[in-house]
Amino acid sequence: MALWSGRFEKDMEQIVKQYNASIGFDQRLYNYDINGSIAHVTMLASQNIITESERDTIIGGLEKIRAGIANGGIKFTFEDEDIHMAIESRLIAEVGDVGKKVHTGRARNDQSAVDVKQFLCYELKEIVKALADMENIILKKAEQYKNHITVGFTHIQHAQPITLGFVFMAYFQMFKRDIQRLADAYERINLCPLGTCALAGTTIPLDRHMTSDLLGFAGPTENAMDTVSDRDYILEFLSAASISMMHLSRWAEEFTWWNSTEFSYIAIDDSFCTGSSMMPQKKNPDIAELLRGRCGRVYGDLMGMLTVMKGTPLSYNKDFQEDKEYLFDAVDTWKTSVTIFAKMLEKTEFRMDKIAPQLEKGFLNATDVAENLVMAGIPFREAHHITGRLVKICETKGCGLENLEDEDIQSVDKRITKAALGDITIEGCVNNRKTFGGTAPNEVERQIANGKNWLDEIEKDWR
Repeated sequence: MALWSGRFEKDMEQIVKQYNASIGFDQRLYNYDINGSIAHVTMLASQNIITESERDTIIGGLEKIRAGIANGGIKFTFEDEDIHMAIESRLIAEVGDVGKKVHTGRARNDQSAVDVKQFLCYELKEIVKALADMENIILKKAEQYKNHITVGFTHIQHAQPITLGFVFMAYFQMFKRDIQRLADAYERINLCPLGTCALAGTTIPLDRHMTSDLLGFAGPTENAMDTVSDRDYILEFLSAASISMMHLSRWAEEFTWWNSTEFSYIAIDDSFCTGSSMMPQKKNPDIAELLRGRCGRVYGDLMGMLTVMKGTPLSYNKDFQEDKEYLFDAVDTWKTSVTIFAKMLEKTEFRMDKIAPQLEKGFLNATDVAENLVMAGIPFREAHHITGRLVKICETKGCGLENLEDEDIQSVDKRITKAALGDITIEGCVNNRKTFGGTAPNEVERQIANGKNWLDEIEKDWR
């Protein structure tokens, strides 16, 4: 019979035990569960609720159990129900009746929450470090390619010329926001639930501030009823994970395009590609495609958890046991995806010989013509119309805007000559886009410098 079975006359049916058990996945939390129990009994002794000798005996037993789990000597089955009961029952077997005092002034409701919060605080920091490592690679690539020009797209159509360094810094900003979201979420996650008990606190004189300090939290949670029924911290993490995985998926999508025969913009290292079982010539960007697909898994984790929480009344409900598998899957998927994408990015080179011919297509300098006409005193709407007419002439003649003669231009508007079009070479178009946040190499250099300064501070804060 279970440790909680005092008022029951019958044991659970085997199939119900299996259905009810969470030990298959929450055993992953054993270290955090033991840490929580050690902090708890340390506080109980300081409050004279148990003796120092009892505290030491319990801690000794818990450390022996920790070692047994770590070295594989302790195995779990569904009969253990969950990691909390599994450790407590073994503690009692190890140290005798004194082990029965470990659960004084707590419930599995707050015990589960403190385990998950410890786990999440640790893993959140690990993910921040992984994102920061990727940001460092992005900065190095941005410096490498800050003067290399490529095609900028809107609606998957050639739009304007930009530098590759500019592209890298665009993604730098996305992942910067991911880190900022995690830093913000950490403030709400890093509060200790231990001691809130089942839902209303306890008559036993606990010192929740002490257990919070011992476990490294910023402080105890404010309201016991909210604490045991709260899973916002998991939802917030899953939301941040989903947004970040979407960022990875967007870039992975571009990698699949850029790697295609039609683009051939990049050479992905062989170690991040696979071949075809049928077609011997194939070099497929499977890792980029997998990264793109894994995004859907994390979305599913978020939607699953939102659905679990929908309609659950205060306070604790057994539904909440479903939180861990969603969280564990998202943590593992996100952390691994960031690490792998960063390595793939580091080993990918751009094929400028393939990109250069594309710069001659799609009238990438058309906007610059219109803006140069504006600077010559022509209202923008007129300049836009004139440039559109000039593009039509180019399409008829099979040439670029830079190849038009005065007679072509004046057939559209007598006021302007070729000189009014300004410097519309691809290099000129890029170099002249030097507004704050623009693609000009000097402006990209500023963005890189700011990115380095910001990242230095992040790495100091999360070291």
